[in-house]
Amino acid sequence: MSAEPNDPHPASFVDEGEVDVAVVVVTYRNQDEVPALLASLRAEAAATRLRVVVADNSPDDDTMAALALHPDVLSFRTGGNLGYAAGVNAAMEHARDAPAVLILNPDLRVAPGAIAALLASTGRHPRAGVIAPRIVDDDGALTPSIFHEPGVLRAWCDALLGPVWASRPAALTEWVRSPDAYGTARRADWVSGAAMLLTREAIAAVGEWDERFFLYSEETDYCRRVRDAGFDVWLDPAATVAHSQGKSGSSPALAALQAVNRVRYVHKHAPARAGAFRWGVLVGEAMRAARSPRHRAALSAVRQPRRWSLLPHATWSGSAEPAPPTVVIPAHDEEAVIGRTLTPLQGPVRAGALSVIVACNGCSDRTAQIAASFDAVRVLDLPVPSKVAALNAADGIAGGWPRIYLDADVMLPPAAIPGLLRALRAPGVHAARPAFVYDVSHSTPLVRAYYRARFRIPAMSSALWGAGIYAVDEEGHARIAPFPPLVADDLHVENAFPAAQKAFPPTPPVVVHPPRTTRALRAVIARARRGADEQGVDDSAQTARALLRTVHGPGSFVDAVVFAAVTVAARRRGRAPSSPRWERDETSRRLQG
Repeated sequence: MSAEPNDPHPASFVDEGEVDVAVVVVTYRNQDEVPALLASLRAEAAATRLRVVVADNSPDDDTMAALALHPDVLSFRTGGNLGYAAGVNAAMEHARDAPAVLILNPDLRVAPGAIAALLASTGRHPRAGVIAPRIVDDDGALTPSIFHEPGVLRAWCDALLGPVWASRPAALTEWVRSPDAYGTARRADWVSGAAMLLTREAIAAVGEWDERFFLYSEETDYCRRVRDAGFDVWLDPAATVAHSQGKSGSSPALAALQAVNRVRYVHKHAPARAGAFRWGVLVGEAMRAARSPRHRAALSAVRQPRRWSLLPHATWSGSAEPAPPTVVIPAHDEEAVIGRTLTPLQGPVRAGALSVIVACNGCSDRTAQIAASFDAVRVLDLPVPSKVAALNAADGIAGGWPRIYLDADVMLPPAAIPGLLRALRAPGVHAARPAFVYDVSHSTPLVRAYYRARFRIPAMSSALWGAGIYAVDEEGHARIAPFPPLVADDLHVENAFPAAQKAFPPTPPVVVHPPRTTRALRAVIARARRGADEQGVDDSAQTARALLRTVHGPGSFVDAVVFAAVTVAARRRGRAPSSPRWERDETSRRLQG
């Protein structure tokens, strides 16, 4: 049936009530493509109850204007260009209790019967978590869309052999190119994110898409996590979609991001093999660089990890809110870093999407003056050098919820805020922390080894403390405030909530600047030890056991030894009766110049 907007009897999508499938679409300047997708979906809606949710990342109103012609489509602006994974997460919040979610690129058209075929496939494959259709291009030619898990051998073989031996065995390539492989239903390691049906059981088990992948590799990561959760990834060629491949756009910058995110993916899931994998990617891009500016850009990017932050990334400025969430930043003599922390937050502050309070306490430098020079930032200038007093004073004038508490030397990317707020809207969740990374590019080798080992310990990355940031909703705030006179406020917050009430959404990461020297590192660890002792927390035995489990080779063994030695020395210092009550790291603050 015709389903154009002017059709007098188009099939309608379902907003309220039960549906068979929720269709999730993420758009970015797709005003010319999305009408055709919706038309194909309306044909499917004649037989299948569909809820269609569109998250628009566009910087202009054109895509939303095209969607306005379809009032039964739930469409909204994300407040910035959050990327594909974050767009999916934002839209999934509106999928509600749909038994399945179908994620589609906006430049697709769904062939008749495709959605019914995907739903039928869930019955034939009860352990399926992801089911993907066959993808063809505008001319009906097959598009390879299923892949093998990335690995070192496959990366090197794809780099060296390329199209010379296209039919090589699965162990030697990530691609599945043979047309015969797409003729019958089969399991895959991962499938193209352009079109995939997710079962409700898999969604509940796996959680959100990882927003640290702005574009590319996010579907590889999600399928990996689906498999790790005990589900299967399937291709079912009984369902077909047509994909206008060129309309999504490409550029040397995006090609560079695609290559870098392949390395990031392996570093996340197999860090011990990330170096060898990266060299395979480098060789492949180098062999093709002379023929293409896209490969030259990819080669340059993969070679320079310190410049990865300059690649395309998520942005968010939000929109005006009656009572926007509040960021509280306690600051004591932070003139070297406070500008670095406040600058990224100016967009959402100016848009009225965020309120920021800098609570200067006992400052003898220009921290207050620098903070006051930023638009709409409220500054408190308190005479006593006390972080706890600063937190409580800022709470006294803050209005919006949730509250985000941020150390002055930690960089919070605005694009992490939507995921943080979404996590705190989940039933039963009252405290949350975004993802974080350590920028050890200026640290000594021993400090780098310590933080490599620390990051491998799961408990260190799944707690509210230790990243210089945490957030609470109003109910959660009532449990922790007013802040008591303790050294470790984040540990106080950690202990206030059971595990089920804390969330750690996979957002774009905040950047933590660790100490540059082992001496400064020992001081920081000693202070943390005193904070733990003050609250009766001693996890030494658990940490030691977890540290041993991180050892999988010579490199991780050396890192573990460094971690253990530095920690023991620092804890002895922290328990010394003559040790000062507060030690802070000045070495990382000198990075700002």
